[in-house]
Amino acid sequence: MRRHNPWSAADTRRRMEQKRRSAGKSNADPIFMLLSAALAVSAGLVVFFWPSSPTAAIGKSATLSSGFACQVASVTDGDTLRCTDGTRVRLHAVAAREKDESCSPGHPCPSASGAAATAKLTELAGGQSLQCQPTGSSYGRVTAICDNAAGVEINCAMVESGVALVWPKFNRQQPICS
Repeated sequence: MRRHNPWSAADTRRRMEQKRRSAGKSNADPIFMLLSAALAVSAGLVVFFWPSSPTAAIGKSATLSSGFACQVASVTDGDTLRCTDGTRVRLHAVAAREKDESCSPGHPCPSASGAAATAKLTELAGGQSLQCQPTGSSYGRVTAICDNAAGVEINCAMVESGVALVWPKFNRQQPICS
């Protein structure tokens, strides 16, 4: 009985013919098409859900040049509050302890408790109407320098009261207590 030689001339010609016919076809084509479609859908979603203006993240009545009004609905902690329109405001260049009394690594850490900072911010801003000047954003919150109706700059008052510290990194960008 004769054994089949996989390298016979006929087999070699057959393999070469198959390669010639499949030239230009690639197993990567379906994968490429799938990745292209996924990229197109992702780009479309980004464009569709991207804020139409920088003020979209701040609230309906806000403008970057003139600031925005915030009727304080609640105080979250010593450096964050929420306006009645849902806007979350983080006090620019202010560092206060968290509710759980911790400080994040690399952040300034005041000696005052988180509870004391929250109480002071509630005293200065709770239920009041503030006028805020946005400076940026942080974790879905607008960072801002805010004044209450008495003309007190809340950011500065928090630091001067001793319950919070100036965060130098951000204060260099736009100083508080000016």
